Amino acid sequence: MSAATNPVAEALTLQARDGHGLAADFFAPAGPTRGAVLIAGAMGVPRRFYAAFASDLAAHGLAVLTLDYRGFGGSAPQRLRGYRAQISDWIDQDLPAAVAALTERAPGAPLFWLGHSVGGQLFGFMDSSRFAGALLIASQSGHWALWDKPHWRRRMWMLGHVMLPGFAALLGRFPGKLLGGDDLPAGVARQWGGWIRDPEYLGRLARSRQWADFARYRGPLRVVTISDDDYAPPRTGEALLRYFQQAQGERITVTPAGIGAERIGHFDGFRAKFRDSLWPQWRGWLLAQTG
Repeated sequence: MSAATNPVAEALTLQARDGHGLAADFFAPAGPTRGAVLIAGAMGVPRRFYAAFASDLAAHGLAVLTLDYRGFGGSAPQRLRGYRAQISDWIDQDLPAAVAALTERAPGAPLFWLGHSVGGQLFGFMDSSRFAGALLIASQSGHWALWDKPHWRRRMWMLGHVMLPGFAALLGRFPGKLLGGDDLPAGVARQWGGWIRDPEYLGRLARSRQWADFARYRGPLRVVTISDDDYAPPRTGEALLRYFQQAQGERITVTPAGIGAERIGHFDGFRAKFRDSLWPQWRGWLLAQTG
């Protein structure tokens, strides 16, 4: 199917569990619905970044919903200083509303989670009994000591110990351009910084919730690491996979040379230049789980 005939997004405004408005897009599948995919995006990366990929999935029979978590993208307030939001709100309020909206629009379809970076981490806090599979791309356990490259280990230490808490206190927000995304609310920055400083990373929050669904999910789970991804090197992806104690889990590593590219990195896999190389791999895995 050509790009010109790919499905077009339907803009939605969802109501989170606490009534907060959330910007989302729904991509209706072309033809029969083979499955439904929630794309949970990376930290500070707005939903529009995933639109071309979501449209491609829909063109192959998968209903797709993308959203902006509260505090950035189309779900941001006019002013972030004084705005109260944490990653825990994304977990407890925003993402469950997105799951409900997707299942309402694709009733009876097998449900899949596709998480990018932090979006993959948060899958373990969802009600996993509802999902037929999870594909986590460039997702990681983010304690700073997991980075092997010395300069990146120092950079992650600085991010968690200095930059995230410092900018949150000084500006009332974190300037997202430093990481290639939108600005983040101060509460999100502080909570993320605390995770980076903690050897258990999000494991501490999971432990406080009896390991949430990290311990209970038994379905198919694929963690995709990318060899030249400095934000989520393979060691960090392996650490995240270990959280999912009973999943049918596997980790694969993609290399630029393996798909004839010079570089992929943390973000570029979702860009249209990989429509004919990476996208069929990811789409194919999801479709294979539909049976």
